[in-house]
Amino acid sequence: MKKISLCLVIALVSSLIASAQTATPAPAAPPASCYVRHIQDADHPIATGVWVGDTLYLSGQLAAPITPADAAKGTAAVYGDTEAQTMSTLTKIEASLKAEGLTMGDVVLMHVYMAGDPTKGGKLDFPGMMAAYSRFFGTKEQPNKPARSTMQVAALVAPWALVEIEVTAAKAPAKPAQ
Repeated sequence: MKKISLCLVIALVSSLIASAQTATPAPAAPPASCYVRHIQDADHPIATGVWVGDTLYLSGQLAAPITPADAAKGTAAVYGDTEAQTMSTLTKIEASLKAEGLTMGDVVLMHVYMAGDPTKGGKLDFPGMMAAYSRFFGTKEQPNKPARSTMQVAALVAPWALVEIEVTAAKAPAKPAQ
């Protein structure tokens, strides 16, 4: 069996999706140039993101601390509630996209993983997540909304984490001159 390039598979799947959404399907054609580029730091075990052609897959992001830990005082870092963590996480994602020439409007798919908030009896704070999410998507300034799945998980990798978000963004081709 011959190996099929990842770019060809992506082109075929994209074509099938487009065909299902239109009355007259267009023939599948592989992209003129398709490449894979990993955005990675030698100090981290996973890539921050991976470009495949014009699509960027960003790894899951956690919130940055609102107040950093203070070893001298013996205090732990403070990360905030679900809304604060979502806001921090989406701000980090926005910065990562900007560094790659993209915006939040280019996000086409989002996976949100949420853990129950101990201060709410272990219950999920979906309204808190949505309060922060709605500042980035579906606004007058940025009306695009990604396809999204939101899942409650038993716990996230960091014991303080209430939210982890990963996104897929696509670089839109240039619009033809009018």
